[in-house]
Amino acid sequence: MFLLILLWSSFGPAVTGQAVMRGGICPYLACLFSSAAHRDAPCFVDDLVAALHNATGKDGELLASSPASFGICSESDSSSRLVLSELSVGIQGNDRRGVEVLEPAAVLVSDEDDQESIMVTFDLPQSQLLKLKPVLVLAFKSPLTDGELDVIFSSQSLQPNTQSACISGRTLYILLTGKSSEGNVEQKWNISVQAKSPGTRQSLKDVLIGGKSGSDVRLTPLLLFSAETGTDTRQTISLSFLCELRRFLDAGLPHQHAEPLLLRLDSLQSLPPLALGLSTSETLLAEIINSSAPTIFSFSSWSSSFPVRPGQLALSPALLGELGQRLEMNERQMRELIRQGMVPQRASEKLERLKQLSAFQKQDLSAEGESQYCAFLLLKALQMVTRAYSIQRKLRAARAGPSTRGPTCGLGSLTVFLTDLVSGLLGPQSTDLNNCRGSCAIPLNNINNHAVLLTYHIERGNVNERGPCCVPLAYDPLEVIVLNDEGSFLTSKPDMVAKECGCR
Repeated sequence: MFLLILLWSSFGPAVTGQAVMRGGICPYLACLFSSAAHRDAPCFVDDLVAALHNATGKDGELLASSPASFGICSESDSSSRLVLSELSVGIQGNDRRGVEVLEPAAVLVSDEDDQESIMVTFDLPQSQLLKLKPVLVLAFKSPLTDGELDVIFSSQSLQPNTQSACISGRTLYILLTGKSSEGNVEQKWNISVQAKSPGTRQSLKDVLIGGKSGSDVRLTPLLLFSAETGTDTRQTISLSFLCELRRFLDAGLPHQHAEPLLLRLDSLQSLPPLALGLSTSETLLAEIINSSAPTIFSFSSWSSSFPVRPGQLALSPALLGELGQRLEMNERQMRELIRQGMVPQRASEKLERLKQLSAFQKQDLSAEGESQYCAFLLLKALQMVTRAYSIQRKLRAARAGPSTRGPTCGLGSLTVFLTDLVSGLLGPQSTDLNNCRGSCAIPLNNINNHAVLLTYHIERGNVNERGPCCVPLAYDPLEVIVLNDEGSFLTSKPDMVAKECGCR
């Protein structure tokens, strides 16, 4: 089935007041231009494809929860159910691969107080694919919080011209079937959106544009096409893997209860970036695979067309075997954390998906290229999560241990919230860099002769001298894996994470 999907997403800059569109002023309108700045669009698209993929069971039948998720009103609405079923089965058949993105030139929302309906206009660029019969998918930023809203969509661009949907707190998307175009020309889709029940226009306005004209435009348009367009499936697999990796980190990492310190990555000293690819040094890769340093993933150039170049690695058989062993070891640790209830169960589902996308099994890792690259990133993510919980355990054990004179010198937690002015998107967005805290009174922990002399000197009444302080003695770097349209790069920020404390 050849498929075109037009998507309204939740990520895009708000536009206030009047906006200029193609040289004119838009009175009573909120105008939004498509832009490469819609950085979260790729994962949002991947979420949509995943939702369509999961709408049916193994038997091809719609799941009970699917109609409400896609705004299908009732059992009698067989045409919408058929469209959803066909989309879901089609995506399952090609394993979500080969989705290509095309952005409309602009979207226009007209909200005039004397009109019951809200008019939405899409400016669509020239494309041979618009000759095909499209399916319009509307994805809402925030569903209704109370009750249901029955909505009518009317347009000469839809087939049939009038279609309905039911929006509730469970609705994530709405499906509408469109008409194919007559030729390869620019065109406009003018769609009238109206609430069925009197007095519910404000609720519709809240859902579409945040309730106030021009104040919170909640749409970012995307055109998606199926794999039959000849899309590079390697790029799509990389995209799905990176999106799933971000979800896994969000689900798996412990949540911080205290307000973390804000830290800008670009304010830190860094070693020169190292490219990760087929020519990457074997010694370097071995060092990274065996590193205990925390890893941050920075998603640069994160746009709706996602121009991230698919990564590839070529590991020797020995290093490949080591990568597989460390993956298995970290997976066992992760499974144990999930079994103990420390990590939410949803992390297990995302881990399974990551294993599929990265060809986790040893026999599938033998071929150099993208499978090794994804497996490498998965290992760094697993190491990050298991390290975070290991630190938590040590801190709890230290707090629970007996103490007669206050805590002795040792590692404590110091959480920082990371930002990047270039990409703005990091995963995870916070990490524990540790700090050294506690007493340096005799008997001292991890001391040298100078600290012993200082302590005896002060105990003899020389109060003006500096006493031994609890300070870091060894550090790990912070590793940042940058993914952008030029490839994948590792930047190391040295001496970032305290890993050993002593009195000096």
